Amino acid sequence: MSQVEHIKSIPSNRLQFFPVMMFAVVMGVTGLSIVFNKMDEVLYFPTIVVDIFGYISLGLFLIILFFYIRKIISFKEEVKKELTHPIRVNFLPAISISLLLLSIFYRHSFVGFSNILFIAGSILHFIFTFYTIKYWINNNLEIHHSNPAWFIPIVGNIIVPIAGKGFVSDSILYFFFSVGLFFWIILFAIILNRIIFHKQFAPKFMPTLFILIAPPALGFIAYIKLTSSLDFFAHMLYSLALFFTILVFIMYKNYIKIKFFISWWAFTFPMAAVSIATILMYQLTQENIYAILSYIFAVITVLIVTLVAKETIVHMFKKEICIME
Repeated sequence: MSQVEHIKSIPSNRLQFFPVMMFAVVMGVTGLSIVFNKMDEVLYFPTIVVDIFGYISLGLFLIILFFYIRKIISFKEEVKKELTHPIRVNFLPAISISLLLLSIFYRHSFVGFSNILFIAGSILHFIFTFYTIKYWINNNLEIHHSNPAWFIPIVGNIIVPIAGKGFVSDSILYFFFSVGLFFWIILFAIILNRIIFHKQFAPKFMPTLFILIAPPALGFIAYIKLTSSLDFFAHMLYSLALFFTILVFIMYKNYIKIKFFISWWAFTFPMAAVSIATILMYQLTQENIYAILSYIFAVITVLIVTLVAKETIVHMFKKEICIME
C-alpha cells in the first residue's frame, strides 16, 4: 500500500480518536488559575485575571467532557481500548483530578458548588485509583510501559486532602494522603529503574518527566492542610519538589527539539503545583527567597501554558490532534 493510500485508509472521524489525555488541558489551565488565585491572596495579583481564568477552566472542562461523553456514546470500542491501554489508562484519572482542581479553585467563591465538585471528584478518583492499580496487577506489563504518567492516578489521591479539608472527616483525607504518598515512593523506584537501566522514553513521553515535580509539591500542600505544621517532613517534601524542578530544567535539552504532542500538557500542571507550594512556603515563612521563587515559577508557568496552548490551537487547525496514532 502506498503512503497516499495509507493516509486515505485512516478513519476521518476525529471524535473517534478524541483522547482522554485532553483532560490534561483542564489540569494545566486550572492549575494556573489556582496559582493566580493564590497570588491574589498572598502577593497582590489582579482579581479580575483570577476570575477570567477560573471561568476558562470550567468552560474547558465542560467542552472536553461533552466531547468525551459523545465519544463514549458513539465509539464505545475506542473507549474500551483506552481503558485497556497500558499507557492511556493512566490518564483516565485526569477527569477526576480536573473536578478536584476546580473544587479547589471555587472553594472561596462558591462553597456549595465546590463541595459538589469535591464529592464527585473524590468518588470518581477512588474508583479510578482501584481500577488502575487492578489493571497494573492483572496485566503482564513490561518495563517499557512504565513512565511518569503512572503518577497521575497517585497524584490525585494527594489532591483529595487539599480539596476536601473542611468538607469531610480528616480520617478520610488521611486515607487518600497515605495511599498517594505510599505509591509515589513505590512508583518512583520503578520509574527511576526504567530511566537508568533501560531504553529512554519515546520523544512524545519526555514532557511527562515534569510529573516528577507534582507528588512532593502536592504532598507538601496536603500535609500543611492536614497538620498545619511546617515541620521537618513538610520541609523535606518541599525540598524534593524544588530538587525535581531544578532537575527537569537542567535537562532542558531533552525537550527543546521535541515535536508537538498532546503530552506537552504534562509540562503545565506540575509547574503550577510547585508554584502554589512555593507561594504557600512564603506565606508560612515570610522569607524573601520564597517570594522571589514564587514570581519566577509563576512566570514560567504562564509562559509554558501559553506556549502549549498556542501549539495545541495551531495543531487543532492543522487537524493533527484527535487522529489515529
